[in-house]
Amino acid sequence: MAATGAPDLRPICVEVGPGARWVGREQPIFTTRAHVFQIDPNTKKNWMPASKQAVTVSYFYDVTRNSYRIISVDGAKVIINSTITPNMTFTKTSQKFGQWADSRANTVFGLGFSSEQQLTKFAEKFQEVKEAAKIAKDKTQEKIETSSNHSQASSLNGTDDEKASHASPADTHLKSENDKLKIALTQSAANVKKWEIELQTLRESNARLTTALQESAASVEQWKRQFSVCRDENDRLRNKIDELEEQCSEINREKEKNTQLKRRIEELEAELREKETELKDLRKQSEIIPQLMSECEYVSEKLEAAERDNQNLEDKVRSLKTDIEESKYRQRHLKVELKSFLEVLDGKIDDLHDFRRGLSKLGTDN
Repeated sequence: MAATGAPDLRPICVEVGPGARWVGREQPIFTTRAHVFQIDPNTKKNWMPASKQAVTVSYFYDVTRNSYRIISVDGAKVIINSTITPNMTFTKTSQKFGQWADSRANTVFGLGFSSEQQLTKFAEKFQEVKEAAKIAKDKTQEKIETSSNHSQASSLNGTDDEKASHASPADTHLKSENDKLKIALTQSAANVKKWEIELQTLRESNARLTTALQESAASVEQWKRQFSVCRDENDRLRNKIDELEEQCSEINREKEKNTQLKRRIEELEAELREKETELKDLRKQSEIIPQLMSECEYVSEKLEAAERDNQNLEDKVRSLKTDIEESKYRQRHLKVELKSFLEVLDGKIDDLHDFRRGLSKLGTDN
């Protein structure tokens, strides 16, 4: 969220001391969002997050007191309530992080922004408010000095008048006013003394906080160096992880090759067992080869004899075929002769019938 200078006149609740009060006379003059941190009070080196997420951080101006404060509220908890004084300094420790020391709160606040532009605007506003606070302090100091001088002059004039006359009502009024001015002068002197003591305390606190700030800056540099070392180590580990992943990929490929080789070996072993079985069978068969050879020779002799017999039979078949052809020829010839004989026989039979009929006819005639 970008910083904005739009005023917001809504009252806010700020914790002061044990209780809380609604502040209606303060107006926000600048608002932004950032992650809030506080320095560890024990080590004065490490940062502790004061907010779980980015919260609103605003500059408020108190019209009555003529003072400026930085206020941030996370839910119902006030995490920053810092009155800006001319002695404060806002320091940029990185492109998106800045910090300042608050001697009254005896701590160091840190803000982490989402962009360098927001940090720059906040730092410029801090310097502007710091100058305004310085001007307001100078004006207040001038008023105090003017009031003190006026009180002293009034006190001296009152004393002279008192010596000159004691009975006038105006003198009585001046005496009363003089007493009031004396009381105000006494209170002013006491306030000046108190402010001097407070200023000395602030200077001492500022010195301690400056030391803490320097230590914090040194810690930041150390953290930067550690971050650089960690980043280099991270890059080295990433490269190592890449190498290990490549090695794992090679190992996986080798495993796949080994698995394929194992399957091939198992197939070859199965084939080897089959070949061994076939070899055993061949060996068993080789034991009966001589017997088979003798049987083969015997069969060969029988085959030769059979071939000879077959040749003889073929010769006989050819001779029989020749005889059959001759027989067929003779049968055809006999058939022709038989047919001729039958024809002759029929003629003879016909002649015989004619002869019988002639004999019968002769017998009848006789």
